[in-house]
Amino acid sequence: MEQDKNAVDPFSILDLHQRKREKKEIPAYFQDLNLETVLETLSVNGGKSTLAYYRYLPETPEDEAYRREVYKDVKKDAVNSALEAFVAQTADREELKRKKERAPAGLQQAVWLLREEEAYCSACERLAHALEQAAPSSLGMQRFLDILRDLIGGEAFQRMRRQVYAAMNEIRRVRMVITYEKNRVRVELKETGHGEEPLPKQDAKPLQNPFSAVAALTEMEKECLEILRKKKPELFQAMLETSSHFENYENPAVAIFEKEIKFYLSYCALQKSLERKGFSFSAPDVSPDRPLAGKGLFDLALACVSVNSGKKVIANDFSYADGERFFVLTGPNQGGKTTFARSLGQLVYFSRIGLDVPAREANVPFFPDIQTHFSVEESVETGRGKLKEELTRLAPMMEANRKGTFVVINELFTTAANYDAQIMGQRVLKHFIDLGCRGIYVTHLRELASAHEQVASLRAMLDENKRPTYRIQRGEAAEYAGAEKQVEKYRLTYPQLKERL
Repeated sequence: MEQDKNAVDPFSILDLHQRKREKKEIPAYFQDLNLETVLETLSVNGGKSTLAYYRYLPETPEDEAYRREVYKDVKKDAVNSALEAFVAQTADREELKRKKERAPAGLQQAVWLLREEEAYCSACERLAHALEQAAPSSLGMQRFLDILRDLIGGEAFQRMRRQVYAAMNEIRRVRMVITYEKNRVRVELKETGHGEEPLPKQDAKPLQNPFSAVAALTEMEKECLEILRKKKPELFQAMLETSSHFENYENPAVAIFEKEIKFYLSYCALQKSLERKGFSFSAPDVSPDRPLAGKGLFDLALACVSVNSGKKVIANDFSYADGERFFVLTGPNQGGKTTFARSLGQLVYFSRIGLDVPAREANVPFFPDIQTHFSVEESVETGRGKLKEELTRLAPMMEANRKGTFVVINELFTTAANYDAQIMGQRVLKHFIDLGCRGIYVTHLRELASAHEQVASLRAMLDENKRPTYRIQRGEAAEYAGAEKQVEKYRLTYPQLKERL
């Protein structure tokens, strides 16, 4: 479409100012925090292409707040319905594009392009009307609504609308009736008033429209079109001229919006689905004057899996006190330590990308980035042992000296001697605390829970029968947290040994 003189400034519904996004690899913390499981679920609603937007954290606190306000609008029923309808119409238009590409060049492609242009005009007008009624309050949605108003009210759009609609109305009025009689075929041209079907003669087969709904034409359809071209040359000329004149019909800002809005809609669909299952989400506070804290925090990846398995997902409360920078979490194996650490990282991540978080309520100050290090297995390919693999990945994290990030560390140095692991763990904690980072360190070393004055001790709790509750609470690290259960599991208690001996 020819553009108005006053072209619209670059626009993004994801950021205050549109930014160029170079292709980015999946961040390392996606695997550690099990975010890939969440993204797999999100792709069902938003499509694979939408997942790329989840790789980019907003650059500033202002961009994060901008997204959060947009998402608040997207969750409103009226706005959500309008956007979902627009996305569905976009998908229909994409199908029209595919059919156009498969159609024979010339007239048939022109017809599919007209259908595409008509669908675009309709989608923009319907969305503008629906958003007007819904009255969104966020800066992002208001800016986009202004863009739609200017677009639809502009002379270029109105000219396209008039000519495309007129051409499509003419196309819909045309009908042809093919009559088989005495080994002869007779083709009659019919025109309807408002798209109604003409009554065929006896023994006649009506052709719904000479411009088939299928991209490929039969030989008979091609012959029919040639007959029509001779009888109505002005219609053919109008179709070819109109479709080609508005070939570049898409407004750049609308084209960007079509892609980016799926980021919000995909997450909103997942959130509403889980809320119906009893899970709680909330828009986090982001006060820098209050510490990171949350109530009813749960692992979103685990929740995505549990909806089908029926497995119960445990939620936990937590809060960093003033002056505390790191949690050191100890407890029995299979007690929920790693799940809690992941849920903390997920909390920060979803807050950072401007969406609701998997918690009943939360305060999540701004963190410039997320860093994670989870225990790995020995690498057969490299020939390095487990400790060497861990140090190889840990070194770049520490050498980067990135201040103020959120750090999640899970079971480092498990193959080292306890004394060595304790010394290395203390140095790791001190390094990140000195950089002003906040985070959590999951470990089997109870000594690390008192390794620094800015460290708080958490424990994975057991019930009276020494079974995991998956509850995480403050408390001093137990010397043999869950050891009794492991001894019993492998039949190493004194009575069991005595019985075997």
